[in-house]
Amino acid sequence: MKPEERIIIIDFGGQYAQLIARRVRECGVYSEIVSYRTALADILAKEPKGIIFTGGPASVYEEGAPQPPEGIFAAGIPIFGICYGMQHMCHEFGGVVERPKNKEYGFARVYKDGDGDIFRDVAAQTDVWMSHGDYVASAPEGFAVIGHTEHTPIAAIADTERKLYGVQFHPEVEHTREGMKMLRTFLHDVCGCRGDWTMEHYAAQAIREIRERVGDGKVLLALSGGVDSSVCAQLLSRAIGSQLTCIFVDHGLMRKNEGDEVEAAFRDSGMHFIRVNAQDRFLGRLAGVTDPETKRKIIGEEFIRVFEEEGRKIGQVDFLAQGTIYPDVVESGEGNAAVIKSHHNVGGLPAVVDFKGLIEPLRDLFKDEVRALGEELGLADYLVRRQPFPGPGLAIRVMGEVTKGKLDTLREADAIWREEIAKAELDRKVSQYFAVLTANRSVGVMGDSRTYSYTLALRAVVTTDFMTAEWARIPYEVLEATGNRIVNEVEGINRIVYDITGKPPATIEFE
Repeated sequence: MKPEERIIIIDFGGQYAQLIARRVRECGVYSEIVSYRTALADILAKEPKGIIFTGGPASVYEEGAPQPPEGIFAAGIPIFGICYGMQHMCHEFGGVVERPKNKEYGFARVYKDGDGDIFRDVAAQTDVWMSHGDYVASAPEGFAVIGHTEHTPIAAIADTERKLYGVQFHPEVEHTREGMKMLRTFLHDVCGCRGDWTMEHYAAQAIREIRERVGDGKVLLALSGGVDSSVCAQLLSRAIGSQLTCIFVDHGLMRKNEGDEVEAAFRDSGMHFIRVNAQDRFLGRLAGVTDPETKRKIIGEEFIRVFEEEGRKIGQVDFLAQGTIYPDVVESGEGNAAVIKSHHNVGGLPAVVDFKGLIEPLRDLFKDEVRALGEELGLADYLVRRQPFPGPGLAIRVMGEVTKGKLDTLREADAIWREEIAKAELDRKVSQYFAVLTANRSVGVMGDSRTYSYTLALRAVVTTDFMTAEWARIPYEVLEATGNRIVNEVEGINRIVYDITGKPPATIEFE
């Protein structure tokens, strides 16, 4: 089903491009991101109701700075410029952009100087999130200044006649208190969008695109039983039915009893389900390996080898499908992003595989959107709400070398942590929670005897998109109960710590 309304987001290399797209979708409007290098004809062919310029790291006055396609402002389409996007708009129309004496990073208070359409329902003073090295020193002719801060005299501009708007801050982030109100006003009032796009539309479009690409080919999917792969399997099954084979590779790196649970969930689901027990194979490849990136690469390569072998057993396989989601892509350093860590679905894949290509229908979705899609597809609630689990499994939650003994220790401790979280009815309030067996060993005392055992780290975070996260404020009594149980029930652990680091600066996983 082709969306009747579309907002095009022109990306200038900003870190929040996908978050802007997500916010637009939350307003019920389909959004699509394109590079600033995209030809104007290609953009106009999409018939956008509006355009949003993202932020970016460059300075508009420098040679080679990113620019949108020539003629974009003359197309008569409403444009909302954010940070660099606003600066480019001002620079294009004769305004002055400079590097300020006092930079603003973090919270700032915007004082409203006018409505300018986008500020129509915004309070006279509102908190926003700033992150910029340059600022607009002089607004171009025809633009009204509709907002300022203590250090930024031109924090928002509007040319209501030409429907061109800009803000120096980031309305898409949660820290900007009334940011969604500004975006909704632009989308609904300025662009005239009805806001009736839903996950039903996304599912319909994805199903159509899968059918067009696959044709009568065969597809092989890595089904882990996690949220991403389960939703991917459901979507592919709706699209191509019996052309799909789902292979569950039990690499021996799963949580306690999880392999059997996955098999029980999908064995009689109507899908072609194959379980491959490959624990010895994976542990053999991981023997002696301590570097986390190397571990991820090895696991990714071994996954592909298993799929190739199983694919040959079942006959012709044309495509490999994966439940890759957007945070995986960002952290693996696609485009202008830095490599934070390779995901086996992205950076860990070998250069050559025995398939025509990859199918990744969830690649542009955040975790909460994947869950919403799963609900739309009628996937069982316990699968939609399953705890996020990385593709490399416990291999990246055992710091240092991975052995079966360490995995068994971690499995027992992790199960206790999850049990205590559920017992306290926190499992729906905390986004992700797990245990990590660190490489640190320390001296302890148990039963009047000296011990020299491992330190276990407990992790729990609260987030909506998994791009940023806050550490969860778990009650002391829950932490105490968890700690007491682990040191008494799990051999090999004599010290427990709780991680109180957000993302950033940390990632959610330790490795």
